[in-house]
Amino acid sequence: MSIIVIALGGALGALSRYGLGLWVSSKWGQGFPLGTFLINITGAFLLGFLNILFIERLTLSSLWRLGIGVGFLGAYTTFSTFSYEAIMLLEGGSILTAGLYTVLTVIIGFAAAALGVGLARIL
Repeated sequence: MSIIVIALGGALGALSRYGLGLWVSSKWGQGFPLGTFLINITGAFLLGFLNILFIERLTLSSLWRLGIGVGFLGAYTTFSTFSYEAIMLLEGGSILTAGLYTVLTVIIGFAAAALGVGLARIL
């Protein structure tokens, strides 16, 4: 049953990432990988928030935690695309943009996860 729940969550997460990525690119262009950036930041926040909520606040079955954490958020966030986009920026000569993208993703992603954890603990 775990595999089915993870697969369903993963399918929804991948579709959400794809849809949000397309929407962001259509609104703000493709010079800076804003779609992947926003996806990874919101995913970091949600993983921090929901893990604390599910583990410390609510008593949800492990199937829910697997479906949302491993399945949905695992497929929603994307380290591989982030890495690839940073390399493409470097290869295209956008060294400053690649550096900013990398540093901001890591620092703001960490802060978003910490904010999610903190917010879940005070609610």
